[in-house]
Amino acid sequence: MRRAFKYRLYPTREQEAALAAMLETHRRLYNSALEQRKNTYEQEQRSVSYKEQSGLLKGRRLEDPFLAQTNFSSCQATLRRLDKAFQAFFRRVKAGEKPGFPRFKGRNRFDTVEFPSYGDGCKFDGGKVYFQHIGWLKVKLHRPVDGKIKTLSFTREPDGWHVVFSCELPDPEVEASTLPAVGIDLGLKAFLVTSDGESIEPPKFYRKAQAKLRRAQRHVARCKKGSNRRRKAVKRVAKLHQHVANQRKDFHHKTALALVQTHGVIAVEDLNIKGIARTRLAKSTHDAAWGAFLAILQYKAAEAGVAVVAVDPRNTTQACSRCGALPDTPKTLADREHNCPHCGFVADRDHNAAVNILLRGLRSQTLTEPLGAVV
Repeated sequence: MRRAFKYRLYPTREQEAALAAMLETHRRLYNSALEQRKNTYEQEQRSVSYKEQSGLLKGRRLEDPFLAQTNFSSCQATLRRLDKAFQAFFRRVKAGEKPGFPRFKGRNRFDTVEFPSYGDGCKFDGGKVYFQHIGWLKVKLHRPVDGKIKTLSFTREPDGWHVVFSCELPDPEVEASTLPAVGIDLGLKAFLVTSDGESIEPPKFYRKAQAKLRRAQRHVARCKKGSNRRRKAVKRVAKLHQHVANQRKDFHHKTALALVQTHGVIAVEDLNIKGIARTRLAKSTHDAAWGAFLAILQYKAAEAGVAVVAVDPRNTTQACSRCGALPDTPKTLADREHNCPHCGFVADRDHNAAVNILLRGLRSQTLTEPLGAVV
């Protein structure tokens, strides 16, 4: 299995300038390759493949001195990145979804360069990492790098430069867990409620940061375009957004780990998260980031030998978890209590839904199906 390890880089000023220059070279390569595909289709009514563009790369490097100073394999990785964007575009077209044609990358919109083969233009030696034409860079190892390093990449983020190791690890040998099963109901009033009755409040990191973001964005609007002052103000806004994202990710990891350590089977709803994010609840849905949480829960569960079951979400809130009957009048979002008119069972609305999810999960025959709605 593959695992990624991310660490902070500490380049000198000269190395930082070289990293930025390499990013710019790869951005131009990406845009020129996209332009070639676009023009060829408009003029000749045919598609350009990755193989064709990769074959032309050697000649382009002879013409472009900046491209000649970049690692050949990393240039191929950038072309492969564009090819994946087109594959995703055609897949969405066939599926009848919104196509989303690949876009040209503007300045500061291309932040990662990948070295796809370890040892070809990149090395790692304890507390330092080497990139061709840049040299050895200091890296802070806050945890050890596990497994066999397959690829290296560097990325630019608001708080600085980072290196990402993609490592091959042996599949963990785990036994099926004997811990009890649980159903979880994801929501907005409570981030999740378990069938055991435990409720975890939503942290609402984005909403709590809105006042700071508003002030920082107003400061950007008052700065002259193109000035150093505006660039610093924009960077300040980006750092605030990154801080919110880091807080949310930390919350997701800790919550998922707590569930995996105490349960053997976890039943969740197979939600249409994209559909919910288009409603008036969009801001709260994006702030909760259920899709990211479910993805983290899935991989942690796989490593621990815990089964994650995705169940049909229809009527989990409406049906009674004791008798299974549906109410005569469907509940609205304002109805926070489940009161069954048939058997008289009274419970919290979300707790009742979590029990229904657990019951459906236990009835499921396939306990290791992937989550179909994780986005």
